[in-house]
Parts: sequence; C-alpha cells; structure tokens
Amino acid sequence: MDLLWNQVKAGREESRAIGDLLSWLLSFFLLVAVLAIVLYQVMCLADLENDYVNSYDSASEINILVVPEFVLQGALCFLHLVMGHWLMCLVCLPYLYYDVKVYTDRRHLLDVTEIFSQLPREKKIRLFKLGYLGIHLAISIICMIWSIVAE
Repeated sequence: MDLLWNQVKAGREESRAIGDLLSWLLSFFLLVAVLAIVLYQVMCLADLENDYVNSYDSASEINILVVPEFVLQGALCFLHLVMGHWLMCLVCLPYLYYDVKVYTDRRHLLDVTEIFSQLPREKKIRLFKLGYLGIHLAISIICMIWSIVAE
C-alpha cells in the first residue's frame, strides 16, 4: 500500500512540475509578444521622428497595437496570479495599473494632429516600457531555469 501511495505522490509532484514549467513557458511567450509590440511602437515613433512615414500612418499603426498590448499584459498578470507566482504577479502590477489608468483616462490612443508635440513624451514612455519589460524578461528567464533545475 505504501508503494502505491508513493507512486501516486510522485506522479502528482511530476505533474505539478510540468505544469509549472508550461506556465513559465506561456508567460515567456506572452512577455516576448508584449515586448515585440512595444518595440514596434518605438520603431514607428522613430520613423516618424526621422520623417520616413507620415503622422497618420504612424499613429494608426500604433493605435491598432495599443489595446492588444494591454490585453496581453493583463493576461500575463492573470496567468502569474492563477499559477501562484506571487512575486512575478507583483512585478506585473505597476505596468498593468499604468495601462488601466491610461485606458480609463482615454489617453491610450495617439492623436494624429498632436503627434509631433507628443512625440518626445510618447517615445520616453515606450522606452521606459522596453526597459521594464527587459528586466521582467530577465527575471522570468531566471525563474524558468530555476523551475527546471528544481525538478
């Protein structure tokens, strides 16, 4: 009876370890997607700054990606919350709070007529987001490797 109980217990631990690894992989891919969206927005703003594209095209390309960025960030925070990664959920919360605050204040879309006056501010915001996401990605990779080694 003890042998059977030990096998069941080992199976649960193995299943939990695989689930933890899969959650880290999913969070890694969500984080890379958010990072790619923000990087694309920075590239659009840099192209606008150097007059490679007009303001309407740049603003429309950025505005299309704003809500998916917010949704992916929310999904990432929710995934960490559900999987019990409390530290990573706390790391996600300031970014998510900022996104919710910007969305509820209706400042999430770029205005075509005022984009040149907002360009330095919007570029700084997105560069700050890139730095924040880069640190988040490094922490996420460390935690994923730690979860693999802990098995």
